[in-house]
Amino acid sequence: MSDQLKFIVEKLNKDPFKKNYNLITFDSLEPMQLLQVLNDVLAEIDPKHSVDIRDEMPDQTVKRMLNILGILKYKPQANTGDMSTFRQGLAVGSKPVIHPVLYWLLQKTNELKKRAYLARFLVRLEVPTEFLQDDTMAETNKQMLTATFLLKYEELMENFKILHKECEQLKSSGLSTSEIRRDISAMEEEKDQLTKRVERLKKRVDTVQNHQRMLEIARQLRLEKEREEYLSQQKQTLRNQLLRIEHAELKLQRAQHQLKNMRQAAADAKPEGLMKRLEEEIKFNSYLVSEKLPKELENKRHTLSLLQKVVNEPEMSLSDLTELESRIHEVNSEINQLIEKRMRNDPMDDKVSMFRQQAAIIARKKETKAEELQEAKEEIANLEKEIAQKLNQARDVDGSEILRGDEFKRYVSKLRGKSTVFKKKRQEMAELSAECGVLQRTEQVLKHRHDHMQQQLQTMEQKRGISGYSDTQEELERVSALKSEVDEKKGRTLDDMSDMVKKLNSMFAEKKTALAPVIKELRPLRQKCQELTQEYDEKKAQYDSCAAGLESNRSKLEQHRRSLMEECSQAESQYHYINLIKKSIEMQIKRTADEMKAYVSPDSQERRKSIREQYTRNIAEQENLGKKLRETQKSVRESHGLNMKQVKMWRDFEKLMECKKQCFLKIQNQASVGQVIQEGGEDRLIL
Repeated sequence: MSDQLKFIVEKLNKDPFKKNYNLITFDSLEPMQLLQVLNDVLAEIDPKHSVDIRDEMPDQTVKRMLNILGILKYKPQANTGDMSTFRQGLAVGSKPVIHPVLYWLLQKTNELKKRAYLARFLVRLEVPTEFLQDDTMAETNKQMLTATFLLKYEELMENFKILHKECEQLKSSGLSTSEIRRDISAMEEEKDQLTKRVERLKKRVDTVQNHQRMLEIARQLRLEKEREEYLSQQKQTLRNQLLRIEHAELKLQRAQHQLKNMRQAAADAKPEGLMKRLEEEIKFNSYLVSEKLPKELENKRHTLSLLQKVVNEPEMSLSDLTELESRIHEVNSEINQLIEKRMRNDPMDDKVSMFRQQAAIIARKKETKAEELQEAKEEIANLEKEIAQKLNQARDVDGSEILRGDEFKRYVSKLRGKSTVFKKKRQEMAELSAECGVLQRTEQVLKHRHDHMQQQLQTMEQKRGISGYSDTQEELERVSALKSEVDEKKGRTLDDMSDMVKKLNSMFAEKKTALAPVIKELRPLRQKCQELTQEYDEKKAQYDSCAAGLESNRSKLEQHRRSLMEECSQAESQYHYINLIKKSIEMQIKRTADEMKAYVSPDSQERRKSIREQYTRNIAEQENLGKKLRETQKSVRESHGLNMKQVKMWRDFEKLMECKKQCFLKIQNQASVGQVIQEGGEDRLIL
């Protein structure tokens, strides 16, 4: 709201309004001043509305503003309520009503000016009813409402639209006569320069041998380049066609895939499911047709009849309102007395009323659920349309098939699993690579040591005369080690199996002994739980019935409260409206009394203060001003011929000087060209 007020104040302080407001002064404006500001903004959009609202009745002001706002296609905001509340707020100068209107008007001032201008020619004129009381006016109005006249009227409006569009296009095209003349003059200058260059080049080329042959070759080169460009364009068009063919093939494949999926879905669908779905839809549609829609139609007709009655009734005064309020209070008291009497006399009827209330609540819930179902269906249809559009856009961009629903969920879960496995494997690979590097280094060191020891051992065996002894010894040790490892594994597995069986038996016995007392305690608790559930169901049924009755009473009281609040607000608004009319009438009466007093008073100073005297003085001043202007016009007409001759002589003098300037520039250019040719001849002589 603060941003809205800042924008309004900023726009009002600029041209053409120049109000010099700030946020505090604008927010503290009186209702009449705020209405005057709104009228000034409307007058800027359409000059017909430049009036002082103090000289106008409030009904006429509201009617005029609503008319122009309707032409400008303004829609009241949701917080302002319906049209009647908007009209009342506009009449009393309410800030929550006028501030959004000002914000909307100041946002689109230029666009609304154009719309208001067009409305003068495109909105049909309506003759007021007070003018139709005259017979001649009524006959002319009937003639104007004939079919031929209306057709001509509409034809003229269409012609105006076409001409206005053409005018706007010409304005937006940016082509003006001055610009075209400038372009033509610039093109002529360029043409002169090009002809001069061509003449210079011809003079230079004439001295060269075989210049005709060279010109022919240059012409052929230019033709070949043009042909090359044409062939490249054809090549590009063929590539584009190939791409379109590929896209069409991809679309065909996607359509075939969709057709295949739809056929599979139709094949997998069971007739029982389809019948059940159709039965549900038939029940829902039959409920809508037989119960919901007729009730809504009946309510609409009832409200329409009430509104027609209200419209047809004459305007009500304060006495009528007080009588109606007293009658409403009497009828309400009688209704309360009858309800109390009925509740005291017939207890069976109270039970029936409770069941009726429950039935009404259930019917209301049923209606709400049906509305929710209808809204959900519409939302599902809209979402399906959006999904189809998004799928088409994605297919046009990517060309690949898009997963849906459960397939996408499975794909995401599979990706998550793969990502976790990938992270674990990558960590293991990093650890293994580090360990592999360490082990490779240790292996190299050990191999080096082993080779050194083997060389020493072989030298010692050769010295002692027992070469090959170490190899046989290592083979025997390796075989014995393998045999011992196999024996140890067999014994270890048998011991583990026996220990596992013993542990399982002991655990089973311990759990059985521990659960025995718990099972004994659980049996009576189960019986008690069944009894408590039965009691809970009974209490819950009683609670639901009592809650339904209280809910129905609360809804009735709430409706009664709402109706009373609406009546109170309507009475308050009418009270403020009447007070406003009263104040305006008192102000007008006071002004007329002051005017009569000033006009009748014998004092000349007092008479001068009257509006009539002021207007007469203004008329006399304007007449004197008109005489002076006519005299000046006469003098201007007398001296107009001489002045125009002098202007023509000055223009001819300017043209003559411009021609001399051009001749001087041409002579200077020719001298420079001759100097260049002379320098070129000297260079050729030197060569």
